[in-house]
Amino acid sequence: MRSVDFSPLYRSTVGFDRLFSLLDGRTSLETTQSYPPYNIERTGEDAYRISMAVAGFSEDDISIEAHRNQLSIKGSKSEEQESDDSAEILYRGIASRSFERRFQLADHVEVKGATLKDGLLHIDLVRNVPEDQKPRRIEITRAGSGTKQIEATTVN
Repeated sequence: MRSVDFSPLYRSTVGFDRLFSLLDGRTSLETTQSYPPYNIERTGEDAYRISMAVAGFSEDDISIEAHRNQLSIKGSKSEEQESDDSAEILYRGIASRSFERRFQLADHVEVKGATLKDGLLHIDLVRNVPEDQKPRRIEITRAGSGTKQIEATTVN
C-alpha cells in the first residue's frame, strides 16, 4: 500500500485542507470498488461525460443526486423485479446487484443531464465558471498618460 505524506505542504499552503483529505480518502476507497464499470470522457473544453454500464437496470432503478461537489449514482433492483420471469436462471452473467458510485466534482461543475440508452447510463457535466472568477486581462498604462500625480503638501 502506498501512502503520501502531505504534512510538508501544510506549511506553505492555505485553504487546501479539503483537497488533501480528499486525496487521502480516495487512495483506499477506489481500489476495491469495480462495479459497475464506467468511463470518464472529456467531450469539450468545459464539458465531460460519465458513461456507466448498467445492463438490466431501468430509469426507475437508478437515482442520481448532485449535492455540493459530490455526484452520487445509486442503482437497486427489488427482488420482485428480479423474480418476475417464470424461467429458471441456470447461469447469471449479467450482474444486477445494487451499487453506489460517488464522484467528487470540481468547483463549478454541474450536471447537465442524464440518459439511459442500450444499457449505458450517460451523465453529461459542464463547468460553468462565473464571470467574476474568470481570468481577466489588466491593462498597463504608461506613467504620465492620463494619470494624475498626487502632490504632497506640508502643513506648518
